[in-house]
Amino acid sequence: MALPQKLPSKEIIACNSCPRLRKYCLGIAKTKRKSYLHETYWGKPITGFGDPKARMMIIGLAPAAHGANRTGRIFTGDRSGLWLYRALHKAGFANQSTYERADDGLKLNDTYITCVVKCAPPDNKPTPAETARCSKFLEQELHALTEVKVLLVLGQIGLSAAWPLISDQVLKKFPDAKLKKPKLKHGGEMTLPDGRTILMSFHPSQQNTFTGRLTEPMFDGVFERVRDLLR
Repeated sequence: MALPQKLPSKEIIACNSCPRLRKYCLGIAKTKRKSYLHETYWGKPITGFGDPKARMMIIGLAPAAHGANRTGRIFTGDRSGLWLYRALHKAGFANQSTYERADDGLKLNDTYITCVVKCAPPDNKPTPAETARCSKFLEQELHALTEVKVLLVLGQIGLSAAWPLISDQVLKKFPDAKLKKPKLKHGGEMTLPDGRTILMSFHPSQQNTFTGRLTEPMFDGVFERVRDLLR
């Protein structure tokens, strides 16, 4: 029987596979934003964060240049994190809604958060080649988190990048399964042959939250559904 995979945290932090992304992250860490000039930026690839025995895995796009690339923890220090950790706290998946620093005492319960691309990309747009190179880490995380029952995917890019890995994982167990990539719909879901559920949400980016495409009740509703599925 194969041993369970370990989470690839050290490998992620040490990765230099994408020169454009590494140059951008290090450049941001050096120049900084005016309001963060007194801080030491992380400036390296971002690992996942949370409970390794989690039943919910959240898959986002990539770190923010002055968010996780600054603080060293995924969804920490930016407005997307405000929405995510607030919702997780309200639903009982986090011990607090504070999300400003990696040492702020935040702990996740039954939840693991990761992203498709581990380095902050210029304009929040990784290239297809960069996404492909980084996919090995998400694949390892999917295999390592053996207790996951709900895969919560944030946004179209997250869904598009995660789907080939998820479907491949399913087909290795159920080679005759008929799988079709779901269309992104907020609150949409798909039950997989292995019993897991893909749940979809609009990404809590400023582009979505400022325009009202994603509202707080809509986002809270996704985590209420997660609770239902985990019961």
